[in-house]
Amino acid sequence: MYHTWMRFFSPGPAHHRLGLVCLGVGLQHGALPTVGPRTLDHHVAVVISTGRGWYRGADGRRTAVTAPALLWLTPGVPHHYAPDPDAGWDEGFVDFAGPAAATYTELGYIEPERPVVALSDAAGPRAVVARIARAARRGNPLLEVETGAAVHELLVALRRARADLAPDGDQVLQALARDACAPLSVADHAARHGMTTAELRGAVRRAAGCSPKDYLLGIRLGRAKELLAATELPVAAVARRVGYDDPAYFSRLFTRRVGLAPVRFRAQQGRSVPGGWSDRVPDPDDPPMIHSPDTPKAGPGDPIG
Repeated sequence: MYHTWMRFFSPGPAHHRLGLVCLGVGLQHGALPTVGPRTLDHHVAVVISTGRGWYRGADGRRTAVTAPALLWLTPGVPHHYAPDPDAGWDEGFVDFAGPAAATYTELGYIEPERPVVALSDAAGPRAVVARIARAARRGNPLLEVETGAAVHELLVALRRARADLAPDGDQVLQALARDACAPLSVADHAARHGMTTAELRGAVRRAAGCSPKDYLLGIRLGRAKELLAATELPVAAVARRVGYDDPAYFSRLFTRRVGLAPVRFRAQQGRSVPGGWSDRVPDPDDPPMIHSPDTPKAGPGDPIG
């Protein structure tokens, strides 16, 4: 016995230009029928929350599937799968396509070579699938855009839920982020972790989808933008703060990657930040209190609110 609900869509050309479109969504549980053998022309993410079963790919090998898990069904790749006839499983699936899928694959968010992925927890991805299902109500005028945007969110949630990664991000990435602005080479960072440069490159590629150099550069440039926008530090001082002793090299690098010279970026984005710049991410449920110039701040004995 099984239960199934599904809905399919046909987004137009303009929606495809947004990068990703949702082609369908489904929620099913129980001893579901066997799927395939078949080959699709689009991607499907099958999120399995509970239960177990099996998957067989193009190589003919049968792989055990135990929840929580993800099945990647990718275009042109034959596949064949089913839940255990006695235990069954609980699944949510999302069909999608679009030019951005190639970039997500390049970054390691979609893994055609690894069709069965163990998840640490299916709750996050399953919540996104549920939102897509709610958006799929009949007559929703925002259907294509709302569900397409949610596919991007689903890929992030699936990436975060992978069992081979720490819940809050890979520890190597956290350490690299902490030391990103130190005047260290990639080889220096590798040595700090007791790794070869090749090992560090592989670890960062798996975790972030890019090279260590690009990962560090992104953090350095982000910090440089913050300093240019929120302080009056000279460009040379900003360069030193983010790890570059040569301000001319920093300016050329910044201009090439950002599209604006540092002085031009400051002219566009610079602003005074009362009380200074904070690295702490604000809590959306408890935003910091902002006082207008005409509103006196509460004193030590004054009530707040």
